[in-house]
Amino acid sequence: MSNSMPSVFFGHGNPMNAVQQNEFTNGWRRIAASILKPRAILAISAHWFLSATAVTIARAPRTIHDFGGFPAELFRVQYPAPGDEWLARRVRSLLHPYKVDFDDGWGFDHGTWSVLRHAYPNADIPVVQLSINEAHPASFHFELGRQLAPLRREAVLVVGSGNIVHNLHA
Repeated sequence: MSNSMPSVFFGHGNPMNAVQQNEFTNGWRRIAASILKPRAILAISAHWFLSATAVTIARAPRTIHDFGGFPAELFRVQYPAPGDEWLARRVRSLLHPYKVDFDDGWGFDHGTWSVLRHAYPNADIPVVQLSINEAHPASFHFELGRQLAPLRREAVLVVGSGNIVHNLHA
């Protein structure tokens, strides 16, 4: 058995998965139950896409409802997991010499909270989000991932979330 946390990619699909129980959400629960409980989670969501590399540093990140046209029930969902200043600073340190901004205004977009509310419903594990930098190619992000690998040996679960397409009618 490895002494490292895995890294996991969750295809989060339709935002309504956040309030449903189905084969996807059951799978997310099973994945979380099959590994040791992490001390923290670093989430990289396809929905935090900007012209910079940034990491959240807020103590109590807000739940962002970054979508429209869905039932009110979905907009009432909150995921009150704490942030983690130590993890934000560790991410910045590991990514040196790249410029990494601290961001205390972003929170958890639905790419993060819609999955974590099923995988870790108690919201008792600190979560930090890392942006995707649209100004750089995939090779840049691959290098960031390589530099972040030591987190896995520090009991940090690295989670990616997104999908190739967002066909909400399928």
